[in-house]
Amino acid sequence: MLSDVEIAQAHQLQPIDQIARDAGIPDDALIPFGTTKAKVDITKVGESHREGKVILVTGVSPTPAGEGKSTTLIGLTDALKLKGKRAVVALREPSQGPVMGIKGGAAGGGYSQIVPMEDINLHFTGDFHAIAAANNTLAALIDNHLQQGNSLGIDPRQITWQRCLDVNDRALRNVVIGLGGKAHGVPRETGFTITAASEIMAIVCLATSLEDLKERLGRITIGYTYSGEPVFAHQLEAQGALTALLKDAINPNLVQTLGGAPAFVHGGPFANIAHGCNSVLATSLARRFGDIVLTEAGFGSDLGAEKFFDIKARFGELDVAGAVVVTTIRSIKYNAGIAREELTKDNVDAVRDGISNLERHVDNLKKFGVKPVVAVNLFTSDSDEERAWLRSWAEEKGVALAESEVWAKGGEGALELADAVLDNLVEGQSQPIYDPADGIEASLEKIATTIYRANGVEYSAQAQKALAQIKANGWDTMPVCVSKTQYSFSDDPSQLGAPEGHTLHVRELVPRTGAGFVVALTGAVMTMPGLPKVPSANHIDVDESGTISGLF
Repeated sequence: MLSDVEIAQAHQLQPIDQIARDAGIPDDALIPFGTTKAKVDITKVGESHREGKVILVTGVSPTPAGEGKSTTLIGLTDALKLKGKRAVVALREPSQGPVMGIKGGAAGGGYSQIVPMEDINLHFTGDFHAIAAANNTLAALIDNHLQQGNSLGIDPRQITWQRCLDVNDRALRNVVIGLGGKAHGVPRETGFTITAASEIMAIVCLATSLEDLKERLGRITIGYTYSGEPVFAHQLEAQGALTALLKDAINPNLVQTLGGAPAFVHGGPFANIAHGCNSVLATSLARRFGDIVLTEAGFGSDLGAEKFFDIKARFGELDVAGAVVVTTIRSIKYNAGIAREELTKDNVDAVRDGISNLERHVDNLKKFGVKPVVAVNLFTSDSDEERAWLRSWAEEKGVALAESEVWAKGGEGALELADAVLDNLVEGQSQPIYDPADGIEASLEKIATTIYRANGVEYSAQAQKALAQIKANGWDTMPVCVSKTQYSFSDDPSQLGAPEGHTLHVRELVPRTGAGFVVALTGAVMTMPGLPKVPSANHIDVDESGTISGLF
């Protein structure tokens, strides 16, 4: 059996200018990076009579069994293309952290991929590097300001801005800088965030223009003065330099699916520690050039989809016409408590016992005003009896369900799913579930009780102090970005299935005034992940000809 990278390497890609031309993208808007990938200049795309329908692809709570959300999305796009639809992909860029760690990339798999797969999963067009450079330039300007007399009166103990890099490096979570004497800076405690969780990543993904990007960068809160007043990036005169570093990175990237559909791949915030959606600009561009736009929100619907509707769609003024919830029979059984090594065995009782997790995700999506379609990503171990029971469940609940075999068959394996999605489109009905004007506490209560089915929210002393400071600064009406484990509806990753009656524990509230939301850190989630015992990086190699192997 060929690996994902071998399948991608064997594929004959179309020239990227041909993909662009077929999509209707003007020649002068294309900025090629070689022959197989390009950026699209947002200032030169012109007007379009199209406003493609947005279909959100999300999933159940992720399990070690794997669900295949991106793979399903890409195969569904190719299936719609086979049916004569102008379908366009809008996806996030992979982070080097998971690529070198444990989760893998974000380019799909098997015969349902976006290509060139190796480039996309590694450096791509350098967006992550540009974001890290901008992030760390701001950090250097802060420390230089302290060194040069600190005219703003910044309290080194209250600097909230951290450096970042796109690597899972737990040793950098907490560091002390400025050591070595007076010439080497002001000693203070700080830390590193992974680039995917940086506020600048969120800003790039939520900005609607270069001008909007610059304004958002200027209003980043970097810390507080000795008297407790917030200090913003524009007070350090940093926004111009940061914008210069990001002026190319803000342009979305264009690649293609194995089926030849255009794919805008741009931005990569994680969904468990950030807002988990590709850029507003990429999605908006996709709508200009496609009749149907397939986009994704990270992890389960309780994380990515909630933030898509309550943050991205709100800021980007997007209406969502449809939604797909990706699941597998193996993941359903895992939510019933079945051990990983037992998941391939026929067990209809386990499917029945684990269905509550899928059912919860379906019910939650309905609250946003869409009609979700369940996509069952099939594996060879799935028995006829298990599949039959799942179809009967869907019929009983009135839920549209379609099986998918995109990993093995590409677009041909999602034709049934494509029909189900087209049959369940709605217009002008999607909506967020809370109003930020009601305040952070009300917003968190709504998310916790409505989406997580918690009894309420509990704030640590540190979170209560931060909440008071947020209210005092007038930031209480920004949306909330919950940082929570992806493995459970609760903040406890061991609570599988569909737990109810738990408490959401908020340990810290962090205002991201440039991005325009407040991050609520819950449970034990960290903004700098660590590597596993045997990282994926150990399996990646390059031969004498430069061909990469071991990349999934």
